[in-house]
Amino acid sequence: MSPQLQLARLLQLASPALPVGAYTYSQGLEWAVESGVIRDETTAGRWIADLLQHGIGRYEAPLVFALMAAWTATDTPEITRLNAEFLASRESAELRAETAQMGFSMRRLLRDLRDESLSSIAAAVDALPEVAFPTVWAGIAAAWQIDPQAALTAYLWSWAENQVMAALKAVPLGQAAGQRLLAGLGQQIPAVAVDARKLPETGWANFTPAFAIACARHETQYSRLFRS
Repeated sequence: MSPQLQLARLLQLASPALPVGAYTYSQGLEWAVESGVIRDETTAGRWIADLLQHGIGRYEAPLVFALMAAWTATDTPEITRLNAEFLASRESAELRAETAQMGFSMRRLLRDLRDESLSSIAAAVDALPEVAFPTVWAGIAAAWQIDPQAALTAYLWSWAENQVMAALKAVPLGQAAGQRLLAGLGQQIPAVAVDARKLPETGWANFTPAFAIACARHETQYSRLFRS
């Protein structure tokens, strides 16, 4: 696959048009707004950046890298283990339902793309009783021979973009504020991706208590726009 096609495929994977319903989830951000923790552009940026550095950057991102390596090596037991661990790591019922639903949508997309290069990934995913979103995403990225560092950067960017879009709706914030937030987060993402790739599994951690509380409290929030 040519570098140009790899880039196009990566942009497709990172696109908000990916039919997995990511825009319907805020991952606790909506409750942080409701509780007053997030009030404006500054506090929204701090919340998202903290999760980038100490949450997704130290657990989900290195797990995606490990999953890409396992898919490339056709290491089915390792794929199964990492998938199960990610599902078990979700701090609330909504977060677990989110990754399972997005994983289900990605499983369906594997078939709908009608791409022969994804046939082995689709077969392996179908063998899993329940699949997390990062598991399928990493499998497609590996099958399309996307550079792991570029894949991690795109994965983190996609997550950050979704968080910013949730903040725009929930706070609410203007479009220019959203672009400033993305510019600031974009400056941090490359270093986070590099660190995630170097992080051994013994160093993986997603200990973010405020995030876990926000996600749990969102489940009983009376008025809400998002599913998590």
